[in-house]
Amino acid sequence: MPRRRIEDFVLITGFSGAGKSQAMATFEDAGYFCVDNLPPEMISSLADLFEHEGSKVERAAVVCDVRGGEYFEHVVKTLDELKERGTRHRVLFLTASEEVLVNRYKETRRRHPLAPGGQVSAGIQAERELLEPLRERADVQIDTSDLTATRLRRVVADKMLAREVPDRLDVTFMSFGFKHGTPRDPDLTFDVRFLPNPHFVDRLRPLTGREEEVAAYVLEAEETKELLEDVQRLLTHTVPRYEREGKAYLTIAVGCTGGRHRSVAIAEHLASWLRQNGHQATVAHRDVERR
Repeated sequence: MPRRRIEDFVLITGFSGAGKSQAMATFEDAGYFCVDNLPPEMISSLADLFEHEGSKVERAAVVCDVRGGEYFEHVVKTLDELKERGTRHRVLFLTASEEVLVNRYKETRRRHPLAPGGQVSAGIQAERELLEPLRERADVQIDTSDLTATRLRRVVADKMLAREVPDRLDVTFMSFGFKHGTPRDPDLTFDVRFLPNPHFVDRLRPLTGREEEVAAYVLEAEETKELLEDVQRLLTHTVPRYEREGKAYLTIAVGCTGGRHRSVAIAEHLASWLRQNGHQATVAHRDVERR
């Protein structure tokens, strides 16, 4: 009996704490049949069910990770089997920096599945070695280190879900400090470290770029006015073209030294300007609370 063809079958995998649950929720909201923590030996069986003539499942997403124990050699073998029999499938791999993963575990007080009684960092290293063969098979990789849960879902949707009618472009301005590392995978990055620095003004140092006095200090400088004219001219040209291409989100990073003053003020100003010109814009300040 000939197999029916499932429209899309997605395997979600990657590091523990990298956001696989949020990714699965994105597919679930899009009407996919979703299964969490599926043992690798059941992937083929589930695909068989979906491809049976009586099945009504057209699109499915499953999460498979190290909670299943010793399994990665089976996962790779299963992917080969799916390919050989012609089952459409894709692999989404989520990762994040070790620092971010450790912090997420500390915040939630969860135990790492590969280090239930030891250090989280040791579990991450063990997981890294197990994941490498699967990372190489990924169709899409997403680094979630700088992504909130909401933004992660937008990124997953943009990279993995076809949209028949393009939505409005969602632009995020992210401020950051170069001393804390550059963001991962922004679409555009602007370095504003050449602007006058409020850090060296005693009364402004404890404040942030979200406060009016600091913003005025930054925005009223001639260098800033020239920069904003150039950036706004660039965005006036590019944002409508991103929208026409059907892009769902655009991340624009703005960096200064510490990520508390200049980049924050510039990001807030540009987001406000873009909203005034009829576009969707949000702001994320990565390092504003750092001291």
